[in-house]
Amino acid sequence: MADLTAHIVPMSDRKYRLVSLDEVTVLNPRSRDKRQFEDNIRSIGSVGLLKPILVNERHRENQGGYELVCGEGRFLAIKAHGHDKIPAEVINCDRKTALLLSLVENIARVPPNTMWFAREIKRMSDAGLSLPKISQIVGKTEHEIAEYIRLMEMGEERLIAGVEQGLFSISFAVAVAKSSSDTIQQVLMDAFDSGIIDSANTNRVRNMIELRLSRGKQPRRGGRTGKPDYTLRDLKRDITEATTKKEGFVRESQGKENRLLNLLDGLNTIWKDEKLLALLTEQGMAERPVLAGKYNT
Repeated sequence: MADLTAHIVPMSDRKYRLVSLDEVTVLNPRSRDKRQFEDNIRSIGSVGLLKPILVNERHRENQGGYELVCGEGRFLAIKAHGHDKIPAEVINCDRKTALLLSLVENIARVPPNTMWFAREIKRMSDAGLSLPKISQIVGKTEHEIAEYIRLMEMGEERLIAGVEQGLFSISFAVAVAKSSSDTIQQVLMDAFDSGIIDSANTNRVRNMIELRLSRGKQPRRGGRTGKPDYTLRDLKRDITEATTKKEGFVRESQGKENRLLNLLDGLNTIWKDEKLLALLTEQGMAERPVLAGKYNT
């Protein structure tokens, strides 16, 4: 694994050149937000290029040009303005290190918890970076990194589109993608669209659906055997049923607590009876039990 820290060069030792755009080959092209790219073009047209691109000269003699390591957006914006040359910092490294430098730069520029972010993590993994190394670079746990990669590998188009449009978080997308069947995924998505669930309770609802399906409690269409059909209506019914049971449990618990408090209040009253205390003392039973917690009066 290449050591990226070994390529941190003091400013006094850095090399800068004005290179021809025709000499530059994009090493790690990526998709970019159209609106953001248009803003970059306008910004460079107004104030100029504030930061040079980064290119690698290691293979220049063989390929006849430089490999672009960082700054594709700046490179394309300058090209869009019709310029034929661009300021560049020139480094000399192997192709794998150049690729990793490019990926690290990209991950620092994309919004976290978006599909752009997930794609860059996947690209870093494909380039050979380990989960611990990616975790160190992006500030996410190894488990989270693995989930991002899994979502990309599963190619969940509807989920990817939902995240990119800001409809739900990537954590919700991962939770849905982990579902055991297309039926569960569809119900979860419909439930989210209907406002029944959100990112916070996705896992709980998913577990409820999976439990229902595994037990086979739902009716089958036309009496057919096989996996039961499960719809958004079924989910609404199950959530209502679970909520009703929970509310019933709370009411029952509150009723029992009230009866206990009444019993304790009665015992407190009895314990104030001097004749009873004298009798208990005579029988060696005058030591009052100590109650724990909020019932200790």
